[in-house]
Amino acid sequence: MTSPAAYDDIAAIATAPGRGGVAVVRVSGPGAFGIAAAVAGRRFSAADAGRFFYRTFRDAAGNAADRGLVLVFAAPHSYTGEDCVEFQGHGGSVAPRRVLSACIAAGARLARRGEFTMRAFLNGRIGIDAAEAVLDLVDARTARAADDALLRMEGAPRRRMEAFYADLVSASADMERFLDFDEGDGPPGFIAAMPDRIAALSARCAAMEAAAGETRLLREGVRTAICGLPNAGKSSLMNAILGEQRSIVSAAAGTTRDYIEESVEIDGWPVVLADTAGTRDDFSGEAEAAGVALARSIRSRADVVLDVSDGTLPVPPPASGGGDGPLRRTVRCRTKCDLPGFIPAPDAISVSSATGEGLDRLRAAIARAAAELAAGAGEESAADDTVLSRAALSAVSAHLRAAADALAADPAVAACALRDAALAAGRAIGRVWSDDMLESLFSRFCVGK
Repeated sequence: MTSPAAYDDIAAIATAPGRGGVAVVRVSGPGAFGIAAAVAGRRFSAADAGRFFYRTFRDAAGNAADRGLVLVFAAPHSYTGEDCVEFQGHGGSVAPRRVLSACIAAGARLARRGEFTMRAFLNGRIGIDAAEAVLDLVDARTARAADDALLRMEGAPRRRMEAFYADLVSASADMERFLDFDEGDGPPGFIAAMPDRIAALSARCAAMEAAAGETRLLREGVRTAICGLPNAGKSSLMNAILGEQRSIVSAAAGTTRDYIEESVEIDGWPVVLADTAGTRDDFSGEAEAAGVALARSIRSRADVVLDVSDGTLPVPPPASGGGDGPLRRTVRCRTKCDLPGFIPAPDAISVSSATGEGLDRLRAAIARAAAELAAGAGEESAADDTVLSRAALSAVSAHLRAAADALAADPAVAACALRDAALAAGRAIGRVWSDDMLESLFSRFCVGK
């Protein structure tokens, strides 16, 4: 267990603001017990860890600020790895602030965003991936997202990454030792065996990148663009999926100029639906032209595209992506299947926004597309460096490819690439970090976390 680093004392309200039954003020640092004594009027020590004390909380002038429970945690067995105290008092807006002010008057300072969790990381209580998982659990929008965050908090992905990191270090060290031999004197068959060894490491990296891609979808939502010609029934379809009137529906072509986003849960996946303007080349006026351009841009950045067409008209060819990005998954659907003259298409789902027919099949197709995307999204998603492990895994993958390419021609270059791969993996598990990297992660937390 890493010994806690020496820091000053910090305090913050750890519960959501507003009216509620209980509010928690958290204090952490070497002087936490002394601050608790000043506020709660009783001396505390490590022997009190795990015990509750009912006390009156008082400000610096001795006036009662609130009444409630004091819970003591002793280093290193606390969330931060330091001595910690929690004041559990009444909810609302006034009482928690009064207790917090009393703690600050007693010697604490107001904690920065994510500072409690940053101390937990720096004191060895959690890894960098678990720190991200804490934030993801707080922000989880579906049970699937919460389960993914809990799994990462329990450390299963970290253990896989630790083992992967150890094998990368071993491969790098073996290459360095090989270079110490005079030419021709190295272990027989070493270079001949290295391509398979690097290929196995690359396959493990790709599997972890794919898992990171699923985490991105669960964190940010599956971006799903509803696209098609004007009057194809896109807005009605969005309303039907949401189960409420969200988009304006009109018989006039080109009604939707901007786009509307709403979130919905589909089979455990958080899905962000975007109702876009109808795309056609013969648009009328600058406003519709801007809406068409925006729709094509949204489509190019979507994870899943619902390619919607009017089922009472001839089946159109699949729409082109437009914009700069590749389409990831496309689900074709034909609307208005309840109307006379409906023309089905073998590769499209028939739906009726009016009766609800086909909506279950459409939802299942979106969930299936999300699962397929998650299974193969690692490399595409790794460029998003808001998730530190994905950015590191992307770098590992690139360095392993460089090592494989250089192995036969220049083993020294391959050795450098393997060393870089091990360093990148070290960043993914917090063995290597920078102040900027920590600031990027922990600034996303709330103050009390």
